[in-house]
Amino acid sequence: MTLLEFEDLRVTYTGSRGRIPAVRGVDLAVDAGEILGIAGESGCGKSTLAMAVLRLLPRSAEVTGRILLDGEDLLTMGWGRLRAVRWTGASIVFQGAMHSLNAVHRVGRQVAEPILVHGEASPAKAAARAEELLERVGLPPSRARSYPHELSGGQRQRVMIAMALACDPDLIIADEATTALDVMVQAQVLELLTGLVAERGVGMVMISHDLSVLSAVCGTAAVMYAGRIVERGPAHEVFAQARHPYSAALGAAFPVIGDPASRGRPGGLAGDPPDPARLPEGCSFRPRCAVAVERCGSESPELVAVQGAERSSACFVAQEGGPVVL
Repeated sequence: MTLLEFEDLRVTYTGSRGRIPAVRGVDLAVDAGEILGIAGESGCGKSTLAMAVLRLLPRSAEVTGRILLDGEDLLTMGWGRLRAVRWTGASIVFQGAMHSLNAVHRVGRQVAEPILVHGEASPAKAAARAEELLERVGLPPSRARSYPHELSGGQRQRVMIAMALACDPDLIIADEATTALDVMVQAQVLELLTGLVAERGVGMVMISHDLSVLSAVCGTAAVMYAGRIVERGPAHEVFAQARHPYSAALGAAFPVIGDPASRGRPGGLAGDPPDPARLPEGCSFRPRCAVAVERCGSESPELVAVQGAERSSACFVAQEGGPVVL
């Protein structure tokens, strides 16, 4: 069953430099019980996509298209209904828990707040529920009386996950939820998140720079570049057998421990992502692409199926069956 669906989503910011397209025509779907991974360099539109789901973008953002959660369009629903959907229908685990938690309130109060806001329990029951949630994410209930600065980075991230679970949402968006955590804590947080999907059948959108994380825990992966999805398919295939040169470059830049062949791979991708205010004509990736053909300079390739219905690529070379490995 489709839980979340993006239909031709476009987000444009207006500022001193004029109109800047941050997300350009994204079509994606997430089923209940599925983990969708989204990868791409900083500035490609991943976090903008995540923030658009619950309309957390600034007023300067113009959002068009549709975002359907259980069939309801989040972009057109009234504020009263949207307020009810936040936390109960969908919740977000933000990057950098220290900056997301309130430094002057104990973490138990912050975990209990969504429960109180939605009127699901009395203050006493909400406090007890907060302790249960903290224990569920691997923290002792006594930590409810701690302030954020008294916790480690991994513990604070667990508090954020507990908050996200407070009202039993159907969808969880994890925006770089494991960034800046050490490897052991990262593994524990990922095990917690994937366990929730398996246990409760929630849908999850996982945004990360770490391709190994996405490949290991996601069923489907989408690669973003310059505000567009340039490749989509089963996560392990997208990064191991890329059908877009950008996906291939991301995979090649990530060393595989124990694989002698990975030693000769390039360490990165030359050039920088394009300025969204001055996108190149044709394919946005063309200035950095070693396999571009003539039509790439004048036409922008659409995301279409390649190698069966499960794989899609926005690359003329891939669509014609050519090699895309750089």
